[in-house]
Amino acid sequence: MLRQLSQPRRVLMTVDAVGGVWRYAMDLGSGLAAAGTEIVFVGLGPRPSLAQRDEADRIGKLLWLDLPLDWLATDEAELAPIPDALARVAEEHDVDLLHLNLPSQAAGLRLDRPVLVVAHSCVVTWFAAVRGTDVPAPWAWQRDLNARGLHAADAVLVPSRSHGRAVEASYGSLRRLTVVANATAHHAGTAHKQPVVAAAGRWWDEGKNGATLDRAAGFTDWPVLMAGATQGPNGAACDLRNARALGQLSGPQVRSLIGSAGIVASPSLYEPFGLVALEAASAGAALVLADIPTYRELWSGAALFVPPRDADAWTATINGLAADDAEREMLGARASARARLF
Repeated sequence: MLRQLSQPRRVLMTVDAVGGVWRYAMDLGSGLAAAGTEIVFVGLGPRPSLAQRDEADRIGKLLWLDLPLDWLATDEAELAPIPDALARVAEEHDVDLLHLNLPSQAAGLRLDRPVLVVAHSCVVTWFAAVRGTDVPAPWAWQRDLNARGLHAADAVLVPSRSHGRAVEASYGSLRRLTVVANATAHHAGTAHKQPVVAAAGRWWDEGKNGATLDRAAGFTDWPVLMAGATQGPNGAACDLRNARALGQLSGPQVRSLIGSAGIVASPSLYEPFGLVALEAASAGAALVLADIPTYRELWSGAALFVPPRDADAWTATINGLAADDAEREMLGARASARARLF
């Protein structure tokens, strides 16, 4: 029988150091810790930087398992030790609840503790959105593993209705599915914005569509500053030729960049939520976003939308907004008001 809890006193939360899950986990962990819940972060995949480790240790306890993330594994056998490893940590630290940030991590997990899974993203929904295809046959095991994890969990969260529809289209109806939007603390940003276009993401990921924004940057009136890694742990890369590549920045550095920029752009083809857009909106930036279902759901009326693969349209939209002080101010105010809902 599962334990009945009003508020867990100790939570095991899985993290990775590569993408947006890190920021999500640190922000959520901070909120839970402030409310009196102890956090045991359990990391998988490439190891964190010293700055990341220090951040996690200020919030809770960080443990790192020498085990891969599912999207970096070549076959299911590499992930087989994960259920036992998570169960062992859960028992050793006597946690009340497991918060798993990859659905595959719940597959095969046997514990008398409730398991909550957050479907942030996955290979299957990524291929559907970015390539318009099913997941390739050599990776079909990922669909099966994720499905087992999703259907075994006591609760499944998705960050937007749009992503929830994509998840159920890929894995079938989930009776325990709930939409819980991502959130951020309010960031005031700077009062006087700089004449630059800022963007942030893991640009090696084809789904972030950095190549299109980089092509547009060759013809924009304002410089385009793109923060984030251009080389991925899976060998993928994005060569930025026109934008100013800033490389990997810390969370505070990214928030400072987008908080001071007159325009913040996100050209993503695949975005289950889009935390950078939320942080930029919170700081009062004028948003120029890819015209994809998630961004329409969250930001209609508070942003300009551009066909994601049309570099000329990105250039024209950015240049038009750069030349119109009143529209930028209006969009920034609308975005800031919308951000306060999260």
